[in-house]
Amino acid sequence: MSDPSETPDGTVAGTAGRRARTRLLLLLALVVLAVDLGTKLLVVATVERGEDIRLLGGALYLTHTRNTGAAFSFAEGFTIVFTLIAVAVSVVIVRAARRLFSTGWAVALGLVLGGALGNLVDRVFREPGFLRGGVVDFVSVFAPDGEVYPVFNVADAAIVCGGVLGVVLALRGVEFDGTRSTGRDAGDDATARG
Repeated sequence: MSDPSETPDGTVAGTAGRRARTRLLLLLALVVLAVDLGTKLLVVATVERGEDIRLLGGALYLTHTRNTGAAFSFAEGFTIVFTLIAVAVSVVIVRAARRLFSTGWAVALGLVLGGALGNLVDRVFREPGFLRGGVVDFVSVFAPDGEVYPVFNVADAAIVCGGVLGVVLALRGVEFDGTRSTGRDAGDDATARG
């Protein structure tokens, strides 16, 4: 079976498609990063720590907190570990972009990359210090101070949305190269190798 990226005359087609998906991934990551950093700067400048601002009739609160754990305040106190994980995830996504032909995966990975970079900036540059900084979280739903659901930020929301999209794509058998795998194909491959 020939490479799906080759034309009948053997030239590589699809380089432009891969570049377009890579541009989409990077553009989306930059948009998420810019919105995340912008909203965090706005919150830090206008909302005192611990202050709760009620919005949408109490369905949403702005609550300025600092998180040294993972998304949604999970595993606080492991800031350096999460910083290193964010760096590793970012490197893996950028490397994966070289073989990316799927628009869905470009969106999923762009959301995760932008979110990882947004929180990484806080961990590197915010107090108490390098690689140990507290991430600015400020969105609390249905009650102040994360009483109903943990306080989060734009980066956290992007990471979760990108992760959910990635799971959906994986369950549907969509590969990075845009092809679809099926359970039967996987079984045929195993039989051919066995």
